[in-house]
Amino acid sequence: MSAPDATVVRACLRDGAGGSPTAVVLEDDAAAPSPGVEERCRTAVALGTSHAVYVRRAGDAAELRFFTAVGELPACGHGTVAALALLAARHDGAGPFRITLRAGGRVFAGRAERHGELITAAFDPGPVDLREPTAQEHALVLPALGLTPDECGPDVRIAGVGRARVLVPVATRARLTAMRPDLDRLGAACDRFGLLGAYVYSAPSPGGTLAARMFAPSIGVPEDVANANGTACLAAHLAGRGIHRIAADMGDALGSPATVTATAGGDLRVDVGGVARVPTQ
Repeated sequence: MSAPDATVVRACLRDGAGGSPTAVVLEDDAAAPSPGVEERCRTAVALGTSHAVYVRRAGDAAELRFFTAVGELPACGHGTVAALALLAARHDGAGPFRITLRAGGRVFAGRAERHGELITAAFDPGPVDLREPTAQEHALVLPALGLTPDECGPDVRIAGVGRARVLVPVATRARLTAMRPDLDRLGAACDRFGLLGAYVYSAPSPGGTLAARMFAPSIGVPEDVANANGTACLAAHLAGRGIHRIAADMGDALGSPATVTATAGGDLRVDVGGVARVPTQ
């Protein structure tokens, strides 16, 4: 399959490099026939990316739909960053680019601003639902990750924005780097509980810098280069501990360093985003 209208945007760069390659397809002609889900899923595979986002623009708004090789997702944070970056790059107006986005049954605001060849994009992913895991979730997910309850402590949480995932703390970046989860077991556990995957993170510095890895085999993504919605969930969780802004370094285990930033208020509302690069035409 070819995807001639697709652009591969690198979302959530770190220091201008790396990032998550994301296929973005602009469907500006509302009268054109829309491809089916299977064809959209093949877009990411054809372009060698983990995710593809289809964007249908209508005036000052745009509808986003997200796909991996195995199906459609209700939300994708780095896909939203990539879509915003491409829309901003195609925008002729001066100043920051702002647009109303629709995805997964939600309507929310997105914005982007150019800084030379880079574009900073951010959006409101919606309120975050947080709860403690059940005993069964705890008992199945942690061993699949190769972790013990003592390593993670009492701060494991189930967090939802778009779709629930488990947030799992580890003490150090070194422990995070050394992780080798059993992806088959993890996928089975996540399928059983309806979880997107496991977002594992190191203890944040006083300034909110941390490292994270997102494992999501159930959706065909063994490990995500950058996971913005997971970072938004973590920001909401850490806000209850007095840390309101975080920068999560991701992608190092995949050879593509990425950083996602998120700022949380006291009402579990979050602003999340990153820096992207759109290829020149």
